Amino acid sequence: MTLNEIFQKLLNTYSYQGWWPITDYEGSNPTKTGSTQGYHPADYSFPRNSSERFEIIVGAVLTQNTSWPQVEKSIINLKELVDLTPFEILDLDEDEFKSAIKPSGYFNQKYNYLRNISQFHISLEGRTPERSELLSVKGIGPETCDSILLYGYGEKEFVVDAYTRRIFSHLGIIGKNDSYNKIKKLFEDDFEGSVNDYQEYHALIVEHAKNFYVKKPYGDNDNVLNNFKVK
Repeated sequence: MTLNEIFQKLLNTYSYQGWWPITDYEGSNPTKTGSTQGYHPADYSFPRNSSERFEIIVGAVLTQNTSWPQVEKSIINLKELVDLTPFEILDLDEDEFKSAIKPSGYFNQKYNYLRNISQFHISLEGRTPERSELLSVKGIGPETCDSILLYGYGEKEFVVDAYTRRIFSHLGIIGKNDSYNKIKKLFEDDFEGSVNDYQEYHALIVEHAKNFYVKKPYGDNDNVLNNFKVK
């Protein structure tokens, strides 16, 4: 049993996912769960420009504690008000801003977080941030940070989310109380994959969890991966 074998099983089951979705791209979600637009299966040219990169950054912040369809609504709302750039985000009227991102929840908090990341993004002057720098921005925790680096900048950082914990603790590969950094290190040490594979693995974990790990008891009916469970 290896993390690579699990990855291959998930890929064979669900195929390429095409993350991170870009709202202006006319791609479709191959599994038809969550959003149904903006996906680009097996096309790793994204983000194709600085605008798409910043949209990924905004999406990574907005998706905290909510589902992607709600984030998609918020991004579309913002794009109806301004061009989605850090400068225009900072100039946007506070009430309009908060109303636009309301579908994503915690809009007062996320308003501040998006202003913080916009100011930080401008300060980079086009360079790729270090992970430690990104983590120093208020509102950017490890999962958001790694999502930005992996999908926005093509950096080889494994993203650990709640679904990762549910699946791999059910399989007995990680402990339920293992830290974010411990789980991240396990994947980065033991999974032999490219940055594209990192993107697919995270997306495949989310897709698999939607099918078997949304309701407790998590994974009891997991007929895809239960043969990988540690006995």
